Amino acid sequence: MSFLYKLFATFALALLLNPLAIAGDTAAPANVWLYIGWPNNGEVVAAGKPFRVWFGLRNMGVAPKDVKFANTGHHHLLIDTELPAMDQPIPSDRNHLHFGAGETETQVELPPGKHTLQLLMGDDKHIPHNPPVYSKKITITVK
Repeated sequence: MSFLYKLFATFALALLLNPLAIAGDTAAPANVWLYIGWPNNGEVVAAGKPFRVWFGLRNMGVAPKDVKFANTGHHHLLIDTELPAMDQPIPSDRNHLHFGAGETETQVELPPGKHTLQLLMGDDKHIPHNPPVYSKKITITVK
């Protein structure tokens, strides 16, 4: 095989194995930090009632959906799921909650058991930034 063919094949394989290799067109600041302020990783929350989840963000602003302003985006809370494709709009379903009005916290009620939570910023069209801005995934227990 030629060198260029091998190089192309390696690049294509890297893109398939790493969904974060492709991202949207909206730039994100290099020093942004997105995190879940509460609950903490390993937290146990009471079943049968909503609990507060608050979103932490530093060195980037929050703007509602459909508002395009440099270095801003809006939050998406991922529950019990992996990060979605980074070059497509973030899905909207029970595992991908959108906060397009610019909210920075929410109330969530989950069934008993272990659950994962992760934040992902989306641009004015719900597409992740470039580079993608996402928090560490945390695990909580509802009981």
